[in-house]
Amino acid sequence: MLFRYSRRSPGFTGGLIISGTFTLLLAGGVIAQSSRPRRVQPKPVQQKEDSLLLPKPTPTPTARNTNVPLLDIKPVKPIAESSAPVGAPAAGLDTGDTSHAYTMFQQKQYAAAAKEAKQIAKTDPQNTEAWKIAGFSELALKQYAEASTDLQTALNLQEVAKQEDAPTIDALAQAYILYEKFDQALPLLVKATSRTGAKPDPLMLYYRGWAEYKIGKVADAERTFNQVVKANPKDANSLYFLGQIALTRNDPGAAIAALNRATVNDPRMAGAWLLLTSAYLRRAASATDSAQADADYLSAVRAGEGLIKVRTDADAVMLFGQALIGAKQYARAATALERVATPEANSFTFYLLGVAQSRVKNFPKAIAALERAGEKKPDDVNVYRELGYAYEVTKQYGKALGAYQKGLNLVPTDADFKESVDRVRPFAK
Repeated sequence: MLFRYSRRSPGFTGGLIISGTFTLLLAGGVIAQSSRPRRVQPKPVQQKEDSLLLPKPTPTPTARNTNVPLLDIKPVKPIAESSAPVGAPAAGLDTGDTSHAYTMFQQKQYAAAAKEAKQIAKTDPQNTEAWKIAGFSELALKQYAEASTDLQTALNLQEVAKQEDAPTIDALAQAYILYEKFDQALPLLVKATSRTGAKPDPLMLYYRGWAEYKIGKVADAERTFNQVVKANPKDANSLYFLGQIALTRNDPGAAIAALNRATVNDPRMAGAWLLLTSAYLRRAASATDSAQADADYLSAVRAGEGLIKVRTDADAVMLFGQALIGAKQYARAATALERVATPEANSFTFYLLGVAQSRVKNFPKAIAALERAGEKKPDDVNVYRELGYAYEVTKQYGKALGAYQKGLNLVPTDADFKESVDRVRPFAK
């Protein structure tokens, strides 16, 4: 039987998610919706890896193999309790006898089982079963470092004796992957999922795909995750990774297909909603057909609504606000973005808020937000284009000239900035 413990995938520091690099691209072109002012395309915002984004490796209904014995131990004489000092063998203890430790393990007394097994292993370092019981118990306690060490010792002893024990291999693979030792986990996971005549366990396949992804074997990971989905079409975790891989190769259509399935199967998977919103935005921004773009922006809004049901942090709301702007729902965007426009918010949040407020003609609030964006990121040409326009509309021509000039200094060949500077200069005092 496999161990199946829920844990957020480490690194993105919580699953998704980390030794690899996960980049979430926010579609910068979604706000180029009106004819005035014209702007250059913002550079995509790169999202650092977030542990909240990676899904937890949870068990699946088909991920059970009750035919595999957990431990191959024949019960022998139980070890009697004694009043011996801690660390000393009990009276009459046969240090090679692991039956009592195994009984405690079966009774889920994992700490006691691990302690007794380690005591036996200390006295008898060649006792494979003692190391196994210790390792399995530590794995149950989520002590992945200790479990890895003790199970590896057990496996080494088995290899010397030319004995291959599938439960030990599987448990060690899980301990390594949950300890984030992906390089060490992968060979074991390949072995665990490639046994002749045995149907691969979907959970172990998921772990294999995760390990392959984390060490940069993306093509292998994609094949493995597809195997998981074939075995269990409702495996939201694998669908999530397939969507992420598709986005990485700039295939938003495939990403949308996988991520829609992931969110249907697990509506609480925040990372899938976030990637799905981003995928719709990316496809909309690159669409050549306006009707298709409008449909994708509306889909991005719906995905964003799913996202903020499970995540209300600044990044999630910012992405939702961007979707609302793309769909020209400016009042909703302003309301949403106002909630996260705190002093600690980044420049892009204030920029989006400024755009939303400008489109609903609330120019005082637009100017305030855009000024904050400029303070936080003085080299963002888009801020000065928006800010200059807001100043100009409110007849603050001197400030408008200053904003346009800052933009022109950043992009001296930009014809729009040149035209704007020439247009407002006669009115500036």
